Amino acid sequence: MRFLAFLIISIVFTHTDLSKKDIGNFELLLFIASAITFFWITGIIQSLLPLFNNNQSFVLRPKDYKSPELFNAFVLITIISVFIALLGFIFKNNIQVYREAFPLPYATPLLLYILFSSPSCLVEYVYLLYNKANHIIIYGLISFTLQVFMVILPIEAGYSIDYGIWGLVVISILRFLWLLVLLKKYAIWKISVNFIKEHLMLALPLMLSTLLSGSAQYIDGIIVSAKFSPEKFAIFRYGAKEMPLVTTLASGLNNAMLNQFSSIERVKFGLLTLKKRSLRLMHILFPISIILLFLSDIIFPALFTRRFGQSSDVFMVYVLLIISRMVFPQTILIGLKKNKVIMWVSIIEIILNVGLTLLMIPRYGIVGVAVATVIIFVLEKIILIAYNYFKLDIRPDSYIPIGWYVFYSLFITLIFILIDHRILVVRL
Repeated sequence: MRFLAFLIISIVFTHTDLSKKDIGNFELLLFIASAITFFWITGIIQSLLPLFNNNQSFVLRPKDYKSPELFNAFVLITIISVFIALLGFIFKNNIQVYREAFPLPYATPLLLYILFSSPSCLVEYVYLLYNKANHIIIYGLISFTLQVFMVILPIEAGYSIDYGIWGLVVISILRFLWLLVLLKKYAIWKISVNFIKEHLMLALPLMLSTLLSGSAQYIDGIIVSAKFSPEKFAIFRYGAKEMPLVTTLASGLNNAMLNQFSSIERVKFGLLTLKKRSLRLMHILFPISIILLFLSDIIFPALFTRRFGQSSDVFMVYVLLIISRMVFPQTILIGLKKNKVIMWVSIIEIILNVGLTLLMIPRYGIVGVAVATVIIFVLEKIILIAYNYFKLDIRPDSYIPIGWYVFYSLFITLIFILIDHRILVVRL
């Protein structure tokens, strides 16, 4: 739903009178907000999941208890959000972007968006931890429908991009207020310094590893914004989107399975469950991704107008990220609280990613940036799979349906090569 909301906004923007520069600035705002927050929010939330009702700071309570863990996680995220916002307000006039070194556009709404949207990420995890899946769907429908209307209606009415950006801030404030309502219902409003310390000790390595391993796409954006124009940045950002369901369903499976590896006794059952659920995702997502490869040259001009036709080349490469998304060695390591392993692998990944990206740009332009990302993501998963096998004695075939995975990976790669070399061409 989150992806579709921003996709709809992107489509509508290209059919309005907004310039590529306005669209590029809007995409830059979203990019910066995500780049600044993704790693520490992910670290805090993913470390909260195995800590929920399984930590040294709070004793075991009945199933219907109010959670002190949730409130302290909220406090931790809010403190970091306030710190970033204050730091941003102090230095916002000294930040420059793009090849021409323009001042950072829309700094004030950007910082307010970060301040309110970061804690709001907890909403769906409150529902997740209390097994209220239907509430997640209802919340998503209401929340992201409102977001679409609050961002695009001012633009459709003829107002400038400024009003759409402020609409994004308003919906973030509304989500924040709803989070407070949920915390009143499900959380004990009592700060525990001991739990925050315990939470941070588990989260810090995961924050760093997420920063490094997940930074590939943000390194892409930083390099593109530094070496190309706002118009080129907009083209890259519109193309730098994975197949809509891949990241959301892969992330959902990863988060849902973390509790299955919270203790050694549960590992065997967790491995079998992970294998079955990942295979189910493969049967759904690989075929859809292959179809998108065939249709990308048709879809992009139709959705985003011919101004963004070049974005389809970048998108086709990003579709191949499904090869790395459909295996989950990191789920096992995070669940077993071996976050330092992921951190060190991520350090290797980021060094290789920067070098490979810079090598690819002179020959392939913005498409080369995407190719480097795909290669690095696959390499990361290979290293983590090897660690699980050689250090933890966890065989790859115990949690990866290897036969189907190899078949799908080779097949989608072959299709990509044939389409890229214009051997296979789809025309309507």
